Amino acid sequence: MEYPTVRPRRLRRTAALRALFSETTLDRGDLILPLFVHEQNRSEPVTGMPGVKRHDLDGLAVEVEQAAELGLGGVLLFGIPNSKDAIGSSSRDESGIVQRALARARSEVGDHLVLIADTCLCAYTDHGHCGVLDSEGQVDNDASLEPLALTALSQALAGADMVAPSDMMDGRVAAIRQVLESAGQPNTGILSYAVKHASAFYGPFRSAAGSSPSEGNRRGYQMDPANSDEAVIEAQLDLSEGADALIVKPAMPSLDLIARVRAETLAPVSGYAVSGEYAMIESAAEAGLLDRREAVLESLLAIKRAGAGSIITYHASEAAKWLRDQ
Repeated sequence: MEYPTVRPRRLRRTAALRALFSETTLDRGDLILPLFVHEQNRSEPVTGMPGVKRHDLDGLAVEVEQAAELGLGGVLLFGIPNSKDAIGSSSRDESGIVQRALARARSEVGDHLVLIADTCLCAYTDHGHCGVLDSEGQVDNDASLEPLALTALSQALAGADMVAPSDMMDGRVAAIRQVLESAGQPNTGILSYAVKHASAFYGPFRSAAGSSPSEGNRRGYQMDPANSDEAVIEAQLDLSEGADALIVKPAMPSLDLIARVRAETLAPVSGYAVSGEYAMIESAAEAGLLDRREAVLESLLAIKRAGAGSIITYHASEAAKWLRDQ
């Protein structure tokens, strides 16, 4: 019996061989941990996201310090304020919750961890939309640019290495870059949510952040998941306006877009494994339907393989421990 001379299984025979010839490497420094911080004097669990909490400032400090010790690449901060109004004023308050969280985090870890602030109005507006509304109750794109830019500036002044506009308003990257430059903050990076779909996978996050729209939905400004060419256009526009790196969200349903955006822009791309993706793995693991550790690492590896240089994931700390100990 003749055997083939080409046998791919030769390179799979042992763990050492598999490691040596692995095409994709997942590293602790690739991971970014999203953290929720609120103005209460306690930390509390997030419904639907086992292991995830809304932190007070002390709890946040513990998480950030651990993230640095684990060798994570960064943290992404989301604020939950006590006060909301029609224009999201507390988003840009120098004493706002994210601004205080950034200052506290910087005092804990210095420059050993990249501090990223989510830049949006949805958690700060009483209507829950990502921009201000016009007289007819529709999101006013151009009127939203100044408050978004001022929010980014306040976050930069509080210590953010990068601001991450997630609102999906046209022109917001240019507005943010102009304000940062004019205010003497040229080194603050912009990690733009360039490709953010109107997705069913955001449900647990909206509960955690208290950011669900009181009326309507976000399909008028977030992207249609059906569109691939538009994703590239959005990415190219944000880069032309001054973005330094790009986010594709949600990650697992958009692996093709991560690959395409990376290939067609050559810019750094981060995939965001969103709350619904987290909740699905947790629920399936709790039901005994899959191996939790293996499922988490395989899903993160897939995002990396698609072309993401970094991954925003609620599993970041645990995944970093597994990668460290394997």
